[in-house]
Amino acid sequence: MTVRLRPHHLLCMLTFVGKGYTAAFTENYRLIAKRLSAGEDILVVEGPDDICAPMLGETDHHCFCDSVTERDRSASVAVEDLLGVPARAGRSIIPDKDFLARMREAFSADSIREGCQRCEWSPLCTGIAASGFEGALVVSSGC
Repeated sequence: MTVRLRPHHLLCMLTFVGKGYTAAFTENYRLIAKRLSAGEDILVVEGPDDICAPMLGETDHHCFCDSVTERDRSASVAVEDLLGVPARAGRSIIPDKDFLARMREAFSADSIREGCQRCEWSPLCTGIAASGFEGALVVSSGC
């Protein structure tokens, strides 16, 4: 199977420790973290993705806001610059050990966090990165 992620969620997945907007959102994200940790491929998509799914029934949820689309654009450019390959809709990425290590190193160095601007979770993510990503639920499958 494949996990569908919008570009800024390529950053969010690095620091997910089981906190989220609602219980349904958090449980869904935990399941996605397990899938990613097992090595399922990522398909980069435009707009709401598998992580957004529990929130889509809410009226005016931020998943559709221009500010989130801008986060996606910024994250896509930053990840592309880091990896040297496209990170936009239609691109497939394997979240293996090398990918996670490169992404986390760059995230810790604050070199790919353009997509995190004005995000309410940014302080939490900064702390998780500072701890060496302790407690992060997306881990390398060892591939």
